[in-house]
This record gives sequence, structure tokens and C-alpha cells, in this order.
Amino acid sequence: MTESTEPRFTGVLLYDGDCPFCSAASSAMRRLESVGVVPWDDPAAQAFLEAQFGENPFALFFVDIEAETVWAGRVAATELCDRAGMPVLVQDIVDESYERFADAVQTVSGTDREIDPYHDAYPMADDATALFDDLAAAGSRTHVPTG
Repeated sequence: MTESTEPRFTGVLLYDGDCPFCSAASSAMRRLESVGVVPWDDPAAQAFLEAQFGENPFALFFVDIEAETVWAGRVAATELCDRAGMPVLVQDIVDESYERFADAVQTVSGTDREIDPYHDAYPMADDATALFDDLAAAGSRTHVPTG
């Protein structure tokens, strides 16, 4: 058995893999070696969201097993900016303009799916915690386009 060279992620970003901007933004997470990225519609992401929320909300999510927290929407974007070392000004702009920015990206990319109003930090549910290793295993360092 060979040892994997892929790092074990302690954080995973769930994002809209069909959105060109979101896919590009997910690449920015390469700066964070402990963070993997998984498209929202990946089966591991869907199972995790169902276990965490009892449904599959469509939003940006950042999951951190060490913090036992799931950040969603605007709060996830702000958390990721902070972890990536973005200046406070950028973090404030992201926080204040998240919905407008998301609406604009949807319009430009032609996405017709509404973003669900999840914008908080949630304690990780036990059922979701049990699925984190599967989610991390589905993660990669960068988004690989499927189309």
C-alpha cells in the first residue's frame, strides 16, 4: 500500500462548481494547504449538507473539523478571507456586499438557482462530523472543471 501524497484536509470549501467565478475563487484556497475544495453537487458534499442541515441548502460553505464549525454564505466568505490573510478592508467589502455580488455573478454566469439564506457559523452536527473524512477525501487542492 502506498502512502497518499495528498494532504489530509482539516477544512473544506463547498462552492458552486458550475459558476466560473466561484471555481476561480476556489483556486485562491491553494494558499491554505489544509483546505480542500469540493463542488456543492459532489455526492460527498450533498451527504454532508444533509447530515448537517437536514436538507441540501445551496450556498457557499466552509467546514473546519478542528473548529467543529460550518460557516455559511457571507460568514463563510469572510472567514475564508481572514484565513487567506486578506486585508480587513477586503473582508469588510465581502461581508457587506456578499448578496449583491452573488446576484451579479449569477446574472453574468446565467445561473438560475437561488442562493439559500444561510449566513452564520453553525456547530458541526454529530452526523456531519461522522462524514467529514469522506468530504475531505473528495476534496482537492484546486477545482478541476467537469465540462
